[in-house]
Amino acid sequence: MTRPRRSHLFMPGSNPRALEKARNLAADGLILDLEDSVAPDAKAVARDGIAAAIAAKGFGKREILIRTNGLDTPWWADDVAMAAKASPDGILVPKVSRVEELDTIGRRLAELGAAPTVKVWAMIETARAVLHAEELAAAGRDPARRLSGFVFGPNDISRETRIKMLPGRAAMIPMISHCILATRAHGLEILDGPYSDIANSDGFATECAQGRDLGFDGKTLIHPSQIEACNAIFTPPEEEVARARKIIAAFGLPENVSRGAIRLDGAMVERLHADMARRTIEIADAIAAMGKG
Repeated sequence: MTRPRRSHLFMPGSNPRALEKARNLAADGLILDLEDSVAPDAKAVARDGIAAAIAAKGFGKREILIRTNGLDTPWWADDVAMAAKASPDGILVPKVSRVEELDTIGRRLAELGAAPTVKVWAMIETARAVLHAEELAAAGRDPARRLSGFVFGPNDISRETRIKMLPGRAAMIPMISHCILATRAHGLEILDGPYSDIANSDGFATECAQGRDLGFDGKTLIHPSQIEACNAIFTPPEEEVARARKIIAAFGLPENVSRGAIRLDGAMVERLHADMARRTIEIADAIAAMGKG
């Protein structure tokens, strides 16, 4: 199933008002957080709050992920136990760097009786994870690992590697491209990391456009004010969707069904353009469906 993932907003699990507000936000997805935004002494309260929020339903067609604490923390076991029972669309696990960690996550979800629909998202935020992104993505071919995609974590990568977080992210583009290639080679999705300067709307828009052009499926957000711009930037323009429909229609004509390339509006169009057009249409239709639900 193609679903839009233009905007995934982090919401602190320890804030009941934020969780309630999330039901009416225009984000494609919500990441109910147990990690960075929750203090150590509030982990249990956040866990209970997220479980209650999911049980109450009302999130519509938004994708619901729970970000657990890392496997090396004292909270992960309780986090994953709650998530398995709450049955969100998936869990987002920080600092996944080894295939063995994916095995541990998948095995524990199975032991807890988590529904097969509960998927796993891995945060790529260590030097090792970036170096082994292709290996991690390939491991997702095993359905027991439940892997659906990556979330690129630039802030932790910056901290570990000492690469400066500068406008334009030039130093990080090789790493970003490497991770995107890994996901595409193995049929996974990938989301860009958050932009921290909430007040800098121009900088945020620039980074969203860069992420879109690099091939990210969408972006993780840290404030509701970022949703509208993010959705707009990651939505295929109307003229692009119209062009895509025209390409599909042209290849559907009896005289073109067996042809590998055709002439359309003065340009040569190949079958690969038809494949790209189908993806554009699927995303556009899925976005339209989100608006109706």
